[in-house]
Amino acid sequence: MFWTKVFIPTLKEDPQEAEAVSHKLLLRSGLVRMLMAGVYTYLPLGLRVLEKIQEIIRQEMNASGASELLLPALHPLELWQETGRDKDLGEVIFKFKDRRLRDLVLGPTHEEVITDLLKNNLSSYRQLPLVLYQIQAKFRDEIRPRFGLIRACEFLMKDAYSFDQDQAGLDKNYQLMYEAYQRIFSRCGLKILITEADPGVMGGKVSHEFMSKAALGEDIVLFCSKCKLTMAFKEGVGVCPGCHLEMAKINTLEVGHIFKLGTKYSQALQANFSDSSGQLKPLVMGCYGIGVSRLIPAIIEQNNDIDGIIWPGEVAPFQIIILPLDTTNQQLMQTAESFYQELKANGFEVLFDDRNERAGVKFKDADLLGIPLQVVIGRNSLAEQTIEIKVRSTKEKIIKPRPEAVEQISRLIRI
Repeated sequence: MFWTKVFIPTLKEDPQEAEAVSHKLLLRSGLVRMLMAGVYTYLPLGLRVLEKIQEIIRQEMNASGASELLLPALHPLELWQETGRDKDLGEVIFKFKDRRLRDLVLGPTHEEVITDLLKNNLSSYRQLPLVLYQIQAKFRDEIRPRFGLIRACEFLMKDAYSFDQDQAGLDKNYQLMYEAYQRIFSRCGLKILITEADPGVMGGKVSHEFMSKAALGEDIVLFCSKCKLTMAFKEGVGVCPGCHLEMAKINTLEVGHIFKLGTKYSQALQANFSDSSGQLKPLVMGCYGIGVSRLIPAIIEQNNDIDGIIWPGEVAPFQIIILPLDTTNQQLMQTAESFYQELKANGFEVLFDDRNERAGVKFKDADLLGIPLQVVIGRNSLAEQTIEIKVRSTKEKIIKPRPEAVEQISRLIRI
């Protein structure tokens, strides 16, 4: 893809309204733009990252036996009134009337909707266990949207729901999701602390949060750095460890939360199934959420330096950026475009910086965008028939003869 055909409005300076490192870099690198407080447009590079994250989630959820569906964002208010959560969430819910004077809400979450679906379409224990998930926009009327995508009014979330006959089935599915979450966050390049958590208005007795270290994170996590098996606790939840050593504190972002809901929603909405003896019993439920759009700033918070973003390989908008340093030199441009086509033919995702800009501008923007590998093609490339490869994360420079360059890039990408 050619830079001049993609909308990448980079900024030289940090925007005044941005506090968090991730918010500054999201704006400076042209990933997103704000429409109004808490509402963002994903520009082409931001959308590519979002899609990469979604693909990782889909792969791991599918591998765990879950099936994807898509639930409506528009809900009847009476469904929320049946569980009482219209009052629990209060002013966070966007409420309005349609032209028929029906009371509607924009879904902040989907427990009621998925339970209503199963209530009307599942009747026998033979249909269990079942795990369904979606990746869907959520809407919450945040009193103070802040930090860009970290606390937004409209955001993308992956929510999954398990349905079982009994507690043993729930425990099994809960463990499957717990392990899937660990794989998802690892593939996204995140280091995670897993903490015991308060289920809050979601309900249930057991829940765990997946917390990502971030300097301006709004949650405090306590952990013991001396224990061989590190333990982590969200401040105010859980118990301090048996060794009684002083706990260290770090700021974190919640990027995932899983719950053993039990029968809270199935009882309220009368979502029952017939067991093997013909008795009606309420479905035993679990809920498993990931803040998909929140993962973007979480990844940036952990993967950046003074020059910009350093994308982990699986979520980078492109794997390689080609930097021809003199677009007026026809031979140089032909060499650069030829190598671009060769890389594409080998299956790599490549951005070609074809702008008529100074070399310094291209280098700065390439570092800002954080694409894992930079291929620099200048006069030395022509004179010596070589390709210069720069690794964004380490700033290591590798110079290879043109015939060996693709193989070298393949090795680096695999690493």
